[in-house]
Order: sequence, then structure tokens, then C-alpha cells
Amino acid sequence: MAVDHVLYLHGFRSSPKSTKARFVAERIATDHAGVQWHCPQLPPSPREAVDGLMRDIAGWPRATMAVIGSSLGGYYATVVAERTGCRAVLLNPAIDPARDLALQVGEQQAWHGEGRFDFKPGFVDQLRDMAPPAALTAAGRYFALIATGDEVLSWHEMRDRYAASPMRIVEGSDHALSDFADHWPAVESFLDLA
Repeated sequence: MAVDHVLYLHGFRSSPKSTKARFVAERIATDHAGVQWHCPQLPPSPREAVDGLMRDIAGWPRATMAVIGSSLGGYYATVVAERTGCRAVLLNPAIDPARDLALQVGEQQAWHGEGRFDFKPGFVDQLRDMAPPAALTAAGRYFALIATGDEVLSWHEMRDRYAASPMRIVEGSDHALSDFADHWPAVESFLDLA
């Protein structure tokens, strides 16, 4: 079934103003005008973020919705996909953000002019508590786009986490997937956008 609802989740310190979020929004508006698009600003609290997302999509049709997530948003996308059974596209997804973001506790500067926010120690526990299962319920529902040049996260961990899923390994590139436009057709094809 074609996807007619898309949820986009940005990464840590990012926003709906990120280059990838704006690119996907534009592509959907231009080429898939019938698709409902939602890309919220996620709060620093992982629990608040996921609880808010689940409220936002409560009325969405599970069979024809999908979630796209970048970095920490990829972790959240996996959480959402496991809870809803929807398709998910993961862009350089965080695999163990509780471990990685434990080093980021304290005041943080948002990337796109949203100001500063406090990443509290309890948020690390929230990430750990919401961890999706080690074995995904349906690996074929996930598509991972992974750059070997990611300077923030281990591409090996990403590859291993989604080993049973369709994926594209991008030689080089970077954490932001600066060449994302080149890979959009593969994402679009996987999602079968309406």
C-alpha cells in the first residue's frame, strides 16, 4: 500500500529547519501533494518527544503511514515504528543514544536559531527506558541510509543494527548526509509515496 502520511523526526540539536527536513517537505509538497506531512520541533525530553509524537499520529492509518528519522530522530523513528507497525526510513540513525548523549548533559545550543536548551541527566535514563527491542519485529519495514563518512556515529553499529533490513551504504558522505538529494529516489521508492 502506498504511504499517504509521513512523520519526519530531526536529530539532536536540530529542527524542522534542517536541510534534509526542508528537502523532504519540498519533495512531498511538489511530487506527492496528497501525502500528509508532519515535522514537529521535538522537545529535549525523549519521553515528552515520543509521547507527543504518539498523540500527534493517534488518528493516522498504521498501514499507510511512515516515519523518517535522522540521527537521534532515527532512534525515535525506530521506537515509533515498533509501536505502530509502520514503515521507517533511518538516516544515519543513533543506535545507543543513552550512551552517546550521556556526554552531552548540560546546556546545549540548537543548530537553527532555536536558542539554548538544557539536556538533563534524567533524559539519558528516558532514552534507555524506551529502547526498542534488540530484534526488530519486522526488519523489512525498515530502510537504513548509512554513510561511512559519518563523523559523529559509528556506521558499523548502524549497519549491524539494521543488518536484516534493506539498506544503502553510502561510501564517504557525512553525518548530515550532505548528498541526501542523490539518495532521495531510493527513499521515495521504499516508501511508495502516494
